Amino acid sequence: MAGTASFVQKLGNSVKKVSDSRSSSWWYNRHMRAASRAVYLRIPLVDFVLEVRDARIPMSSAYWQLRYFPSSSRNIIVLNKMDLASHSKTKEWMAYFKEQNYTSYAVNSHNKDSIKQFLNFLQAKVRDLRRNACSSTTDTTTVMLVGLPNVGKSAFANSLHQIGRVTALEKGKLKQAKVSPHPGETKDITSLKIASHPNVYILDTPGILSPEIADVERSSKLALTGAIADSLFDPSDLARYFLSILNLGHEYKKWENILKLDTNGNEIMNDHTQDLVVSAVRRALFEEISAFKGNLEDETDMVQLIEAQFTTLRKVFNVNSDSFEAANNIVSGKLINLYRTGRLGHYTLDNL
Repeated sequence: MAGTASFVQKLGNSVKKVSDSRSSSWWYNRHMRAASRAVYLRIPLVDFVLEVRDARIPMSSAYWQLRYFPSSSRNIIVLNKMDLASHSKTKEWMAYFKEQNYTSYAVNSHNKDSIKQFLNFLQAKVRDLRRNACSSTTDTTTVMLVGLPNVGKSAFANSLHQIGRVTALEKGKLKQAKVSPHPGETKDITSLKIASHPNVYILDTPGILSPEIADVERSSKLALTGAIADSLFDPSDLARYFLSILNLGHEYKKWENILKLDTNGNEIMNDHTQDLVVSAVRRALFEEISAFKGNLEDETDMVQLIEAQFTTLRKVFNVNSDSFEAANNIVSGKLINLYRTGRLGHYTLDNL
């Protein structure tokens, strides 16, 4: 869309510059290269491959190494973070994958019921595999998780492990894969048991980006959802890109019935995670968009609205700084955090 084009281009060019020059120690570093080879060699050896994608970007978060392997019923696309994506769009994407003969499943790694349902689904797949292969029920099934950085593989693996242990009534110290909000933290392949009778082990692998990403729109979406390290970007560029998406969408219209804010509550106004502040942010953004009379498909008008939103958000977040740039960076960090945690609505950035 024209209203987001300049923001997409700016972020995309930043990604391309870093990937082309290899100027960042984070981008496809030696850990990623070693992990890439290890994953590549193990994929043909496991029973199932769970390709974990971000439900907000079902196509943009596709795991690039799987293009070297033929698709099969043992490859399952897991749309994680479904709680952050548009529910109706997720259904559309799953219908699309079904048409393309892919098996897909949407999950929320932090919801026990969602994990239990997926575990039941996976165990049914394991039983089908054993029946078709005439295998003994004492055999071990291995399931490998693959995906880009920060799509939630480790959180998903830990949840499966925890629910699986409880279901199997197994005791002992709970082993966990390392979980971090920062992409690229997992360095090794971790094995976790998720079921018994038959035994099922899940292999959590490091998130691996392709050596280069030429598509600026895809790289912008990866940046906004956190698959690429925030340190590679100007925070305000990420925030402006999100605001352009918000301004052109319909999610903000759901905030129309927000009640009049009670500013006498106990919440601290500069703590952006408090409900009072979240409501104030929604209200401020709703009012700015609703009052704007320009053409949001026009880049100049979109920039004008976004700058007005930044001015308002500095007041809402109670940001005081002598530096205009520093103040905007603080606002940007808080805004992106609210977006990534679903406090500002549910967005699917990839369209069919």
